[in-house]
Formats: sequence, structure tokens, C-alpha cells
Amino acid sequence: MAVPKRKKSKMRIRQRKAHITAEVAQVQACPSCGASQQTHHVCMSCGMYKGRQVLTIEA
Repeated sequence: MAVPKRKKSKMRIRQRKAHITAEVAQVQACPSCGASQQTHHVCMSCGMYKGRQVLTIEA
């Protein structure tokens, strides 16, 4: 079994983990109703996606 010869410093560990961050969801206004929606997703307030009615939303 491989065993490291020396302890990895805190700086080296932190440099490796520096790019691992949470991604912020992209939000835009729905073109048909104006509500905020996630990009490339169906609008949950009106049910439209790419100009088509995909879901039937009950009021």
C-alpha cells in the first residue's frame, strides 16, 4: 500500500480545493409572463418553454 513520504501542507491542500465552489443558478425573466425562471427550464408560473405551452398550470 502506498504511503505518502511527507505530510501535505495546508497551502497545497487549499490550492487543490480552491476551484471546488458552489455554482449559482442562472435566472432570467420569462418572456411570456415576466416571472423569474431558471434558464433552459419550464416556467413554473405559466408553463411555457421555448414559446410553447408545455404544462397546464391551474390558477
